[in-house]
Amino acid sequence: MDFSFQPELLKEYGITLSREQYQANGEKTVVVGMSGGVDSSVTALLVKLQGYKVLGLFMKNWDETDPDGTCSADHDYQDVIKVCERIDVPYYSVNFVKEYWDGVFSEFLNDYRKGFTPNPDILCNREIKFKVFYQRAKLLGADYLATGHYCQLVDGVLTKGADQNKDQTYFLYAVQKEVFKDVLFPIGHLPKPKVRELAAKFDLATSTKKDSTGICFIGERNFKDFLSQYIESSKGKFVDVNGRVLGQHDGTCFYTLGQRKGMGIGGPGEAWFVVAKDFAKNEVILAQGQDHPALYADGLSAVELNWLIDPPQGTFKCKAKVRYRQPEQPCTVTVEGDRVKVIFDHPQRAMTQRQSVVFYDGEKCIGGGIIDEIAPNYFVLGRGLPEILSV
Repeated sequence: MDFSFQPELLKEYGITLSREQYQANGEKTVVVGMSGGVDSSVTALLVKLQGYKVLGLFMKNWDETDPDGTCSADHDYQDVIKVCERIDVPYYSVNFVKEYWDGVFSEFLNDYRKGFTPNPDILCNREIKFKVFYQRAKLLGADYLATGHYCQLVDGVLTKGADQNKDQTYFLYAVQKEVFKDVLFPIGHLPKPKVRELAAKFDLATSTKKDSTGICFIGERNFKDFLSQYIESSKGKFVDVNGRVLGQHDGTCFYTLGQRKGMGIGGPGEAWFVVAKDFAKNEVILAQGQDHPALYADGLSAVELNWLIDPPQGTFKCKAKVRYRQPEQPCTVTVEGDRVKVIFDHPQRAMTQRQSVVFYDGEKCIGGGIIDEIAPNYFVLGRGLPEILSV
């Protein structure tokens, strides 16, 4: 396979590179975090095509077999081997099962036991991929770590990926900004179809492989069944916003704000949604209707802040989102020591404690934090919702 300088091919995929740059890249080593998926495969390919010395590194974080006795990590590593051999780069596997358990899964379980619903992908990026994995890459002589995330670095600042449907900056806000000076995101400027096109052009084994979804350590399993292996259920009551008992639940940890399915509550009228959880009473509060006022609030406070720019002071306006798939919402942020208060221009739906609020200045991701408190909802305040609702 030809990996000589191919400027026209690179240009076709959005990369302008001179021969001098190509030759200079040959003095640099890039360790590519490879998962066995198409994104990291094309990441390795693009780095190789730009002349770098490339090493593929597969990371095993979870040690458990599926019900049929197979381990998905083993299958993924076989795909890594096929891709690396195809593009002629050396490859290794590292085991971070203990680090993942200690740094990600234990905290995930602790939050769930308290009734919260954290996001382990954000923890994994902060504690594993861009910490212990990054450190291992450096020990192996890497000048850069490259990953298949859909995001970009513009003047050293984390910036949204060109494919807005795949942008992953929300999951990376908690990474220490100093790390990004030695990180490459080679596919961040590409739309997903072009990534698959390039994989097919070079006949990579992962070119048609299905994208992974959901939490990595759960896979295709039922979330509630998985969680029940680690958290003892504590049955309690479903009640409506007026305190009327509607039924019995299996534990507050199994439900999250805004959830519609899985409660087994029927009857006339609109569907029931989780609008709050009372941990002291072990009650899950429900209300009927997707836009019930109890689901909406104007603001929040956040802690455990991480800024990807010089830490702001005072009050400023920006945009923010409180879940991955949500469009950014205009808001006003006030910095109060080691926490921030956020007031949105429009009420936001189902904001949830221990999940993340992430801030944006245009296309730039400027930081974020963990949601600590939610402002009183519109039902508690006795207010009706404005006509313009958040998405």
